[in-house]
Amino acid sequence: MASITIRNLDDGIKDLLRQLAAENGCSMEEQARVMIRAAVEGRAGQADRIDQIEKTLRALTGPGQPASPASAGSSQRSIRGTLSGKRILLVIAGGIAAYKSLDLIRRLRERGASVRVVMTSAAQEFVTTLSAGALSADHVFTELFDRNDEHDVGHIRLSREADLLVVAPATADLMAKLANGHANDLASTVLLATDKKVLMAPAMNPKMWSHPATRRNRATLQKDGIAFVGPAKGEMAESNEAGEGRMAEPLEIVAAIEAMLDEKPKPLAGRRIIVTSGPTHEPIDPVRYIANRSSGKQGHAIAAALAKLGADVRLVSGPVNIADPAGVKTTHIETAAEMKDAVDSLLPADAAVFVAAVADWRTANAAGEKIKKVAGKGPPALQMIENPDILAGVGHHAHRPGLVVGFAAETQDLLGNAEAKLRKKGADLIVANDVSHGSGVGPSGVMGGDRNKVRIVSRTGVEEWPEMGKDEVATRLAALIAERLKATVV
Repeated sequence: MASITIRNLDDGIKDLLRQLAAENGCSMEEQARVMIRAAVEGRAGQADRIDQIEKTLRALTGPGQPASPASAGSSQRSIRGTLSGKRILLVIAGGIAAYKSLDLIRRLRERGASVRVVMTSAAQEFVTTLSAGALSADHVFTELFDRNDEHDVGHIRLSREADLLVVAPATADLMAKLANGHANDLASTVLLATDKKVLMAPAMNPKMWSHPATRRNRATLQKDGIAFVGPAKGEMAESNEAGEGRMAEPLEIVAAIEAMLDEKPKPLAGRRIIVTSGPTHEPIDPVRYIANRSSGKQGHAIAAALAKLGADVRLVSGPVNIADPAGVKTTHIETAAEMKDAVDSLLPADAAVFVAAVADWRTANAAGEKIKKVAGKGPPALQMIENPDILAGVGHHAHRPGLVVGFAAETQDLLGNAEAKLRKKGADLIVANDVSHGSGVGPSGVMGGDRNKVRIVSRTGVEEWPEMGKDEVATRLAALIAERLKATVV
């Protein structure tokens, strides 16, 4: 089969693909492959979304319909305009991660921001000014003593005309310069001359990131008011190198930028909120474990929504395959016992939201070696013991938060089980959702899917919410938590 060639598509379809790819954090080609695969496989797990895409494509390609970006409908509006009118000055420093900055420019412009680019001489060894200029649709600034740019004190103008300065990648060298007040090139001069907020996305070798000098410089910059996103852990460009030092992905940086430029009221400012998310893995032996189908999508979305309202969110996450929410401090755990310890260490807090699908039981004695099959013998008997009840423990804790929210994922008697859980666990609210195959929430169901239908159970009654995306559930729940905390003395 021939490879997918996006450039030959009409502009309207390309624009739709671009928006969908941005939503899902992948390339346009990969997004097209996902859509084709879903259609061929009977749209499993994506019925509503594929139907929406099909309608949009028919509108774009039908008789008499112009292939215009404006035809892309509500899914386009969800991305476009989130940074409308904002001016970003992007400083690209030298490092292999500079290639990600080109995608960052595109993501920012998709959302309505104007982007000006400053590149260090080292950055130009990795990406070209031609590429950055083509994507930003603006002149790329590289020299401090450029006669054309500096006739009106260009470095001062650049630093003051932006709404936000973003350094991506932020190298150890550039961090050291700014922390110690050096200004010997355009990038460092612009950063020292600004009176605007600065966001840094560090990227460097793990040994460099963990070096005491880099740690001191970061601490100094944070005291000076500079914000950071990342770095992440993972494989590095260098062979056999891995650890903390990878630059945050472009969409993570965009989320951090949106949060920093969000001028809406922050009703949860000053509030500390604990959120748990994802499954737990309870080991049977070194290669096997007991788990459940939780993806962590709902818990992570709630953590992100609370952070957008200004909360200091501490997320305790089980093993998931999704990125940590931007602006949230995340602790990664494996087992229920580890999750309990992590939650207890974060108390006291103003509120706690227990979304994680914690395993109820674990094996009494996990084997130290892989359990082997023995001919003629059946499977080994697993002795199970009960895991700690994290929700009940916090609901009755001496340092109980002012608001405790639990989740009840049920396959039968949804409201009866949720109401019993509310009383037994000492919670203020239970978010109940039907996770049975017959729940009617998408072909893939709630667990692992992108949509949810919940009921909010409290001591005063039950409020039923319509089916919606998990991000919208998170937004509405965060608003409800903010409203509840207004009247709560903690």
